[in-house]
Amino acid sequence: MTLHAVRKTLIAFAGCVFLAATATEAVAQSESPARSWRTAARHSAGMAPDPAALKNVNIVQVYAASTWGWRGNFAVHTWLIFKRAEDNAYTRYDVVGWRKPNVVQRNYGPPDGYWYGSAPQLLVDHRGPHVAQMIDEIETAIADYPYADTYKSYPGPNSNTFLAHIGRQVPALQLDLPANAIGKDYRPLYQPIGLSTSGTGIQASLLGLLGVTLGWEEGLELNLLGLHFGIDLNRPALRLPFIGRLGMSDTTYTKDAANAHP
Repeated sequence: MTLHAVRKTLIAFAGCVFLAATATEAVAQSESPARSWRTAARHSAGMAPDPAALKNVNIVQVYAASTWGWRGNFAVHTWLIFKRAEDNAYTRYDVVGWRKPNVVQRNYGPPDGYWYGSAPQLLVDHRGPHVAQMIDEIETAIADYPYADTYKSYPGPNSNTFLAHIGRQVPALQLDLPANAIGKDYRPLYQPIGLSTSGTGIQASLLGLLGVTLGWEEGLELNLLGLHFGIDLNRPALRLPFIGRLGMSDTTYTKDAANAHP
């Protein structure tokens, strides 16, 4: 069987896992007022620190929010923002599927904006002089992203594949994407083994559908058809599909950010 045939077979089989959820969502929407992505909230959540007030501070943050529609029951969308010490505004990067062929988008929305009605959650907050080098490495990783013209919501490459790529390239981020960041484990068939998404461990994954991850940030996590189950011992918690995490908060702060956080 060719690699292409294996890929098609795995994706077709995995898709069956989500058929019931799709049907359920369709029924629920038929019984509730119509919603439109055009009118869904995209305004700032007021979470990002004021860049003008911190004009002389380097900042990097990563956010996650539930995806639009029925997929929000299963997955989150993730993105990254940063500013250099001389900047008085943030730069945001995320992958947006409907912007093909240029799926990597710069400043697609507010830095901490609602993702089509879903409130963002802060995953990473780094501040301080050392963050300048981190931003350089992030910009290099963005330029090197291998799927800049490709998007598949399941099993990837998607927005979470993009953030996972940056995390692997920039271990200083200490990026631990939640279990419901479907697509974070996407790896091509010709490269099934490599660094975990935080860059602190190792991962074996077949197209993001079957795999295992072991890392300092991630703990131990198993991937079955894009559904992730595991345990995090660094900050004790269960890693679960649908909800992402059950246990201690996993938001990563540098010392400067932790002191500034309420």
